[in-house]
Amino acid sequence: MSKIAIIDYGMGNLRSVQKALEFVGAKAKITQSSDDILKADKVVLPGVGAFAVAIEKLKSLSLIDPIVKVIKSDKPFLGICLGLQLLFSQSQEAKGLKGLDIFKGSVDKFQGVKVPHIGWNQLKKNQQNNCGLFEGVDEGSNMYFCHSYFVNPDDKNIIAAKTDYGKDFVSAVSRGNIFGVQFHPEKSQRQGLKILENFLKV
Repeated sequence: MSKIAIIDYGMGNLRSVQKALEFVGAKAKITQSSDDILKADKVVLPGVGAFAVAIEKLKSLSLIDPIVKVIKSDKPFLGICLGLQLLFSQSQEAKGLKGLDIFKGSVDKFQGVKVPHIGWNQLKKNQQNNCGLFEGVDEGSNMYFCHSYFVNPDDKNIIAAKTDYGKDFVSAVSRGNIFGVQFHPEKSQRQGLKILENFLKV
């Protein structure tokens, strides 16, 4: 059974993520412990809220270094919603503040559409990326979103899926052991649970 550390920095639906992972067969622990994070088989960084507040909380809890170490150790890592955005270099929401900088690129605010983008919307999978999270997940599957910003990676090869909200935005990324989704798989019913199940198999 995979031991998964769910990083608790005070932002996100942690219990919902934990319950969903346990449902698909994981042993999931909500933790602020660097030791737990480093010893886990896989790590999940969830999150809901503001980019700047999240980065400052991760700094105050001394969690940035273990997150980077886990990612560099090739352990499977999944960022969810704000957890995806934190993997990038910077955000329009927090100008001058550096993100985790795992992926080069920015986090940009939606323009010309109602924000936040809340509710169900469809995935358009990028077959060239061949993201393992989407094995057995139907093209056009509806996922649950709640966000005002979206990631804009410099390296377009990491794009695993897009979603249309006024225009196509990046809704999932994948490179090696690192995965990130803008939607909430834990709230996305059967297809969302399938994504979490696939994460366990990585």
